[in-house]
Amino acid sequence: MMIFDTHAHYDDEQFDTDREELLTSMEENNVGTIVNVSATFDSCARVTKMALKYPFMYAAVGVHPDEVGALDDEKFAKMESLLSEEKVVAVGEIGLDYYWDNESHDLQKEWFIRQLDLARKHDLPVLIHSREAAADTMAIMKEHAQGLGGVIHCYSYSKEMAKEYVKMRFYIGIGGVVTFKNARKVKETVEDIPLTSIVLETDCPYLAPEPYRGKRNNSAYIRYVAEEIAKIKGISCEEVIAQTEENARKMYHL
Repeated sequence: MMIFDTHAHYDDEQFDTDREELLTSMEENNVGTIVNVSATFDSCARVTKMALKYPFMYAAVGVHPDEVGALDDEKFAKMESLLSEEKVVAVGEIGLDYYWDNESHDLQKEWFIRQLDLARKHDLPVLIHSREAAADTMAIMKEHAQGLGGVIHCYSYSKEMAKEYVKMRFYIGIGGVVTFKNARKVKETVEDIPLTSIVLETDCPYLAPEPYRGKRNNSAYIRYVAEEIAKIKGISCEEVIAQTEENARKMYHL
């Protein structure tokens, strides 16, 4: 029984010094599958190439809301051509992020919708990033994500909204934040939604769980997330690992 990390960024430069040894150590750390997720246009090709190199790795191709300013039709077409690669299993990381700036909301929405349409065209799940944009994300999802599957990555909103997404047949992505003492909303969400709707993720190199908070994250630390979910739900860690792996395989059609 191996852990499935549904969302990592191993093309990130923070891994340049030891990427190879880190990834080859995953099996001994009980991590069986990793989906390597792009954030920028340039990283789309990088994650795809890495997935071809490592048997346990798959790729997701998409452009993060903070990075859509760099997109144009030509790049979008190039991105789409990667979706036919056999180890590309999702469109992501896509969505809305209103945390940093207030100028680009319309542009973010436009590319979010275009990438949702792309996922539908290729029958692929979507990895949704939403930060400080709860209402707009939900509105776009209700209108443009009908019939699509996927995950609300790094979930940070209310348990009520999580239930709404679960009804829409989306999974809720839970990572290192759930181990933080002050992460009340995420803990409540985990308590409230069924385990069959949860997938594990690291978002590494970001959001390392306790006791590594603030340091560089990697997939070996994902067991702390599984342990915390088990504690919240009053079940065994093995049960969490088994069910979330099954959920992830279902979500990614593996």
